[in-house]
Amino acid sequence: MNTASRLSDKLLKSAVNINASDIHFYPFSDHVNIYFRVYGKRKLHQTISTNQYQLLLTYFKFTSGMDIGEVRKPQNGTIIHEHLHQHFALRLSTLPVSHVESLAIRILPQEDNLTLDRLFLFPGQLKKLKEWITSPSGIILLTGPTGSGKTTTLYALLENILQEESYQTITLEDPIEKEINDILQVQVNEKAGITYQTGLKAALRHDPDIIMIGEIRDRYTAQFAFDASLTGHLVLSTLHAKDAAGTIHRLLEMGMKQTYLQQSLIAVAALQLVPVEISDNIVRRAAIMELLDGDLLENTINGKRIRNTTHFHTFNHLRKKAFAYGFMAEDTFLSVKE
Repeated sequence: MNTASRLSDKLLKSAVNINASDIHFYPFSDHVNIYFRVYGKRKLHQTISTNQYQLLLTYFKFTSGMDIGEVRKPQNGTIIHEHLHQHFALRLSTLPVSHVESLAIRILPQEDNLTLDRLFLFPGQLKKLKEWITSPSGIILLTGPTGSGKTTTLYALLENILQEESYQTITLEDPIEKEINDILQVQVNEKAGITYQTGLKAALRHDPDIIMIGEIRDRYTAQFAFDASLTGHLVLSTLHAKDAAGTIHRLLEMGMKQTYLQQSLIAVAALQLVPVEISDNIVRRAAIMELLDGDLLENTINGKRIRNTTHFHTFNHLRKKAFAYGFMAEDTFLSVKE
């Protein structure tokens, strides 16, 4: 095992052992800082020399299928890593900065099947989510910032659905973050001509009951997703938005008509992850959700402002509830920003 391979193995073991979700390499002129993101917080793990980093970067680029000679353009790659008989998919991304490349690694456990019960903090919100996914057609959107658990929740929802009944289920993802049995998973590859649009057209010819679109990124993907939901399919997808109301605003900005949203959109769940603490120790993170459906959804589509009520709870209200129930420590509660 060479120097770069040993350093890589040691680094990944350390990250996995403390449940890190990401590794960030931050290069300076004479050294490189390595940060781990653990339960949402970025922590300095160690500092290495520039020469060590260059060896490590070349090793990661080569083993993940990137072009090691390309240093001027961002690249993406994938590595399957095994540790203590567990498999992890590593999603690598390079970014050219000041004549050097930074590197970020997302760590995705493949056998860590979190149940829906463990994903959400409040059981009542999970019950509402399960009601939505019994719909035979329409579109359900999970929204939030990067790393808020949207894709993890989608996978858990799909696995929950398939445990109860057999459906022809097709996913379109970029990248495929986790392989699931009994689901046709399509890797979007724009270089090979497989875009979200072309993949969705092909998927519709396979008689699907459920279609999962990894992310709605533009108006064309949004249009196809809503068209699919109008033709008798249940469509699940994600969208980047700050909160539930912001999801509607983003769709309208993409050029989606209000009538489309009224006819197709079943519900919106905006996710935010909060640390769950026991005896001052963070044991996991769980999702709280702003939930929009029914009349609340209709009013939001029509431009009416929604406030915290008995039927709609804002993130701020939900965090206060989590603190009152003892799920969050006071300093953590006070440090969370809107």
